[in-house]
Amino acid sequence: MRIYLSRPHMSGHEQARVAEAFASNFVAPLGPQLDAFEAAVADYLGGGLHCVGLSSGSAALHLALRIAGVGQGDEVWISSMTFAGGIFPVNYLGATPRFFDLDPASWTMDTGRLADELAKAARENRLPKAIVPTDLYGQSVDMGALEALADQYGVRLVVDSAESIGARDRAGRMAGSGGDAAILSFNGNKIITTSGGGMLVTKHKDWADQARFLATQARDPAPHYEHSTYGYNYRLSNICAAIGLGQMQVLDDRVARRRKIFARYKDALSRPGITFMPEPEGQFSTRWLTALTIDPAQTGTDREAIRLALLEHQIEARPLWKPMHMQPLYKGAPYHGSGVDERLFADGLCLPSGSDMSNDQHDEVIGHVLAVLDGKARG
Repeated sequence: MRIYLSRPHMSGHEQARVAEAFASNFVAPLGPQLDAFEAAVADYLGGGLHCVGLSSGSAALHLALRIAGVGQGDEVWISSMTFAGGIFPVNYLGATPRFFDLDPASWTMDTGRLADELAKAARENRLPKAIVPTDLYGQSVDMGALEALADQYGVRLVVDSAESIGARDRAGRMAGSGGDAAILSFNGNKIITTSGGGMLVTKHKDWADQARFLATQARDPAPHYEHSTYGYNYRLSNICAAIGLGQMQVLDDRVARRRKIFARYKDALSRPGITFMPEPEGQFSTRWLTALTIDPAQTGTDREAIRLALLEHQIEARPLWKPMHMQPLYKGAPYHGSGVDERLFADGLCLPSGSDMSNDQHDEVIGHVLAVLDGKARG
């Protein structure tokens, strides 16, 4: 590819942080850069939070669900339109997913539908063990409404904020700060990256302590290796955390650039049949990826025609996440919705949105999309 969907964007600060780690010989899993990275993220997200750096966002979700008490046969209610890593930990624990549709006004979990199903489940004595909504494509869920429902029914809330660090909800709260826990991802395609990595964020100190214990092979305090339960090798390396420290210095700049890219796409491509991901009043999305839908009936083309035209020019674009209830793995799983997510998948496309993309590259992408929309070949 010449133009990627979203590739790592280094600032130069990262090299200095990594050099500090090498100079002090903290190249093993733990060290001062990891401590500082956890503190920097906690400070960015707001007071009273505890952060645990981990090997991936999926690892963070796995630990959060285990600490929440999710186990064999329990139900976890989860957004259907999400990345596979945002659901597989439910399987790791032997639990059962129940999938929920999106609100068309936000493209995040439909809280009205969730409220109705929680009331019904409470009457039937079958409440879930946990709820896992997804901050889709950099847009925060309605944290206030979800927290109120979780409190009302005594259900744990774990927010999948893997795609949304830097976003804010309508109350001004930072994405990644909600629920009993939230999970972040620092994969290479995210707004900021540690090359690979994630984080568990929680207001509960005991959850953070448990996460650190389980993520370091669940070693009991003893001069030898003593284990009373099983754990995982899930801690983020100190070297990767050093990269993250450098990235935190430019996080707001990266968000601003992605929002500008989204705005340029919207200005250039808005026409009947093209619908961009909404941003509800009062919310602030990172626009991690520019997501839009193409209505074939109105435009005379479809998302695949545009995707393939871009691919011919070595430009990466991708469909929106395929809803999990449509995946072969989850065939027959319970699903509550009217198919908003199904329609978004059918017509939806993510355009290149990397913060290192030049205006010339951006104009090239726009030109190829317009050529398809206008029915013209473009060399």
